[in-house]
Amino acid sequence: MELAYYSDFAVRLVNSEEPGRGTDTLTSVEAVRELFGPSAQGARRAGDSDVTRLRAVRARLRAVFEAAAEGDEVRAVDLLNALLMEYPVSPQVSGHEYRDEDGRPKWHMHIADHAANAGASYAATACMGLAVHLTEYGVDRLGICQASPCRHAYLDTSTNRSRRYCSDRCATRANVAAYRARKRLESRAAEAPAGSDRTGLSAEASHDSSAPAER
Repeated sequence: MELAYYSDFAVRLVNSEEPGRGTDTLTSVEAVRELFGPSAQGARRAGDSDVTRLRAVRARLRAVFEAAAEGDEVRAVDLLNALLMEYPVSPQVSGHEYRDEDGRPKWHMHIADHAANAGASYAATACMGLAVHLTEYGVDRLGICQASPCRHAYLDTSTNRSRRYCSDRCATRANVAAYRARKRLESRAAEAPAGSDRTGLSAEASHDSSAPAER
């Protein structure tokens, strides 16, 4: 398993909350286990304290994505480095899961789970994965969805670094909203009296009001 794969752990954690909508799915031990996925060993150790622990990490990871989305690369890296220091990982070489065509192990880097609790294990995995993705693809590949009120985090994997939304659904919703806004402006312009300027005043009235008063 490549370390960049773990970057999705960070995205899943950040997106467990939607601040713009006031929703939060990280409210129980079961929710913590769902973040890990069905095959993760760390999920079996999840407890009530991990809910609070991961919520705190979530807020800090969102700050990383927000700094990156705002173009503040140094701040994004500093915030992520602080998390990496607090939640270190223990990498190891693994190969027992995969075999090549000759039956030999396909050796790769894997994150060993030696953390004291499930929350720390998840945080270390998420932060390391995000760090690998950031250094391999660039800080500008970390984004926050621009379709209000979504604000989901995403990793831009487009070829031209043009992604602005977390999903096709949000992109469609934003495009529809922009189209409707343009149509409203066009409708208002069409309904305005002939000769009106942007303030709604006629050109003649606007001219008269700016002329010097007669003495």
